[in-house]
Amino acid sequence: MKKIIFALILGFTTLVSAQNSLSGTVTDSQNQPLPGVSVYASELHKGTTTDQNGKYEFSNLPNGVLRLSFTYVGYASVNKTIPKLLKENTLDITLEESILEMDEVIVSTPFNKLQSQNVMKVEHESIKTLQQKGTSTLIEGLATIPGVSQISTGTSIGKPVIRGLSGNRVLVYSQGVRIENQQFGDEHGLGLNDAGIESVEVIKGPASLLYGSDALGGVLYFNPEKFADANTFKANFSQKYFTNTQGSNSSIGLKTSTDNWKFLARGAFNTHSDYKIADGDRVTNSRYNETDFKTGVGYSNATFSSVLRYNYNKLDIGIPEDGIGEQSSSKNTLFPRQGIFNHLLSLNNVIFFENSKLDVDLGYIANDRSEFEDSNDAALRMKLKTFNYNAKYHFPKLGTIETIVGVQGMHQTNENLGEEYLIPNATTNDFGVFGTANYEWNSNVLQAGLRFDNRSITSEANGIEGEEGYFSPLDKSFESFNASLGYKTNFTEDLTLRLNVATGFRAPNLAELTSNGVHEGTNRYEIGNADLKTEQNVQTDLNLEYKNSHFEFFVNGFYNHINNYIYTAPTGEVLDANDVFAYTQDNAKLYGGEVGLHFHPHPLDWLHFETSFETVTGKKDNNDYLPLIPANNWNNTLRTEFNIKNWFKEGYASLNVSSTFDQKNVSGFETASKGYTLVNLGFGGTVKLGKTAFDLSLNGNNLFDENYIAHLSRLKTDGIPNIGRNIVLGVNFNL
Repeated sequence: MKKIIFALILGFTTLVSAQNSLSGTVTDSQNQPLPGVSVYASELHKGTTTDQNGKYEFSNLPNGVLRLSFTYVGYASVNKTIPKLLKENTLDITLEESILEMDEVIVSTPFNKLQSQNVMKVEHESIKTLQQKGTSTLIEGLATIPGVSQISTGTSIGKPVIRGLSGNRVLVYSQGVRIENQQFGDEHGLGLNDAGIESVEVIKGPASLLYGSDALGGVLYFNPEKFADANTFKANFSQKYFTNTQGSNSSIGLKTSTDNWKFLARGAFNTHSDYKIADGDRVTNSRYNETDFKTGVGYSNATFSSVLRYNYNKLDIGIPEDGIGEQSSSKNTLFPRQGIFNHLLSLNNVIFFENSKLDVDLGYIANDRSEFEDSNDAALRMKLKTFNYNAKYHFPKLGTIETIVGVQGMHQTNENLGEEYLIPNATTNDFGVFGTANYEWNSNVLQAGLRFDNRSITSEANGIEGEEGYFSPLDKSFESFNASLGYKTNFTEDLTLRLNVATGFRAPNLAELTSNGVHEGTNRYEIGNADLKTEQNVQTDLNLEYKNSHFEFFVNGFYNHINNYIYTAPTGEVLDANDVFAYTQDNAKLYGGEVGLHFHPHPLDWLHFETSFETVTGKKDNNDYLPLIPANNWNNTLRTEFNIKNWFKEGYASLNVSSTFDQKNVSGFETASKGYTLVNLGFGGTVKLGKTAFDLSLNGNNLFDENYIAHLSRLKTDGIPNIGRNIVLGVNFNL
């Protein structure tokens, strides 16, 4: 399969290049030209900006279909499709003013529609917006999105939870490649840095049709930083300081582009001391250090577009086992600690034909994870190497019907190099084939798809039978058929209904199949089950939203039934002074949703009020509650926008009140959690001093120093509270 894909790429790039061009003018509703409008062709990774007369121009464009997005702050985004390019083309655009959020192009779904045109409701957030909330890590920012929360270990480790599902049930994509970093462990974090990431898209529900196994609960899809506009050079430097952890976050990047070639590079370094709780004590060894480097090079012409990206991430993370112990502001981690090296290499190719295209993503990930107990000799060391591929062919459009067929696969090896084993040496192979179609008529859209997957897992024997750390050899194969059906309609111009029904699946992971030993992160002896079956779910999603120029309201509801849900249950035995938990299965159900509104009263254009409520309930067939279900949350934000003469532009100030309720619906070995309310303040904007301009942000999180313990905190069992008051100051210079 790899040879076929490479042959396709090399073969089609020899096609004769067309010399198509496109130009036009962007104006407002008063027919006045709009300078500074971003015009972007995502498939070509190519962008430009309108000049003072509102004019733009592209050259070296492919034959066939071209999709363009026009975005400008304060105006509604426009997504235009040119069905067939000629040698010379003209496209004039009129943008309408819109105070509410821009309508974004969604990349994580197959047809790359604007969200308003999309059958699935996908949450889209720019990283800049998340950073303005003053969170110290990427996962903390994600947890502010309705329906998303996190399982945390202090401030350093966070795992995403989507509507009550986490771990291997949530798939993470970056640079168009699925992230594989031993995500089965609660103490194994996301492993991504927000530097060099443009935005995130959240699919809340089964996405196995698009992504295969492990997308049973949803997908986090991170869009990388865009290249510079053609024939420009850009550089920027940003710095943040965090008072609570005496932490620092530094990032510097540069990028440049010609008409055909593109290049960017960005480096970042984060360092944090132990975090303080509300009474001023620090949680010993919750400190961490992170180094991140991203680079990319791209080339596009009238025949194809190709982008090669690389991401190196190094993490040095303290494991806070002693709670409130030795007090220190040192940033050097103590034992026990984790050392993680992650390499991500991705190659995206789009090959254009007359009326169709082939999109091929190739990825390689090398994850090296070590745990150091009391010396710099790793007691546990796991090396995971993953090659994956994703090829999609977009058929020529037939009337209003768009069709895609594709193949996906993965080859993965896990190798242990330390004395301790959490999982055995193993090889995993995935293969999937799918097809999906999108049909539009009037204001209606119908989308359907079908997919088949196979996963095979083989592992080696290790250790002495009957003792801790023994793994018997494994040779298992899992198969699944999945389907999805979605419908979207506009009852009126402002009122939209979306209804989706989809199935998903997840093959058992190695830990669930083979565990035999003490899981230090949970302080229990875990025993795997080689007879586990594939998890299979059916989820129904309903989205109703109303949106006009000054008011936005949405309701999301879901019901998720999972056959063969995998979980651990106590056996009543004790081994090595630890309670024994064994992996087992039962049918389960999760249900709930999110509701929210955004009000922008006229004529008070500078005032915004946003509120949202989210809830999820998870139960087994016997009505016992599932573990690790987030508590209900009510989030309220009052935000103003302003300018101060000519020296302070795009200013904002916000007051956020986030109320998390009691969580009493807990599983047999969990304890209930008390509710809490956090108050956060934000202020920022662009400061202009002569020819010098920089972005400034100031955030106060947990302003009243609330002492609280989140239900999904892994330090909860030791009674260790979450982070106290944290003031975050940030600056960003465009050089």
